[in-house]
Amino acid sequence: MTRPTRFEHNQFVGDKRTQIVHDIDRCSSEVVDELMEARTYICFGPDTLVEARNRCYRPHSCCEPTAAE
Repeated sequence: MTRPTRFEHNQFVGDKRTQIVHDIDRCSSEVVDELMEARTYICFGPDTLVEARNRCYRPHSCCEPTAAE
């Protein structure tokens, strides 16, 4: 899946409604489309999961590493 135009340089995007961060490289297109449609997103600088957690965002299940990683 390609990244949305607004986030072509970001991997982690948060949902302000739920305080959940999504890895847009791993999440399903339905999740990303819903987030873009709602327009309640936020990006982080630096673009890391650690920074998202530092801002009290919890990782979505798509952010969890798989057994192969």
